[in-house]
Amino acid sequence: MQKFDTLKGLVAPMDRENVDTDAIIPKQFLKSIRKTGFGQNLFDQWRYLDAGYPGQDPNSRRPNPDFVLNQARYQGACILLARKNFGCGSSREHAPWALDQFGFRAIIAPSYADIFFNNSFKNGLLPIVLPEAQVSALFDESAARPGYSLTIDLQRQVVLKPDGQELPFEVQAFRKYCLINGFDDIGLTLRHADKIRAFEAQRLAEKPWLARSLIT
Repeated sequence: MQKFDTLKGLVAPMDRENVDTDAIIPKQFLKSIRKTGFGQNLFDQWRYLDAGYPGQDPNSRRPNPDFVLNQARYQGACILLARKNFGCGSSREHAPWALDQFGFRAIIAPSYADIFFNNSFKNGLLPIVLPEAQVSALFDESAARPGYSLTIDLQRQVVLKPDGQELPFEVQAFRKYCLINGFDDIGLTLRHADKIRAFEAQRLAEKPWLARSLIT
């Protein structure tokens, strides 16, 4: 998992409440058994004017010119600004995968659905919770200023605005530790690889019949 420390980047405003995971990555794209390739179908039903299917070349489709992520001023955005209850609906982990693979590293919203919130941390995506008034102010500023960008300092737990104002946010210490070090669940386990190998060697030495059982 990619490490997250300090992020400075363009902001894209998703001015909708209750954005559910089927909107983030529609159900027809969940058939893939791979963990990659979902970014091209992020917000698929909103980004395109025609229906999409798995494996389709996105260049063959008709983009919706009115959708925020298709507008030139938001190309390359890595911070998504959202409204309350973002990520509601089904518990598909594909939603943070799609956001991450599209290029987003952080989301700022007043609230999130619990499962989406947890899945985001597990996949290297930082969901920041700010008061609704602050989020609304960020929406106003991003609309008024093309190229609007923010800096997120995870170590200090602040969002820095272009005028220097700092917006503090809370994050659980363990989740912060995992993001800063780039540890997903597998990475956390592999910190103890030497102890795991030593345990396995000792177990086979004491019970060699286990190796024969595994081979057969």
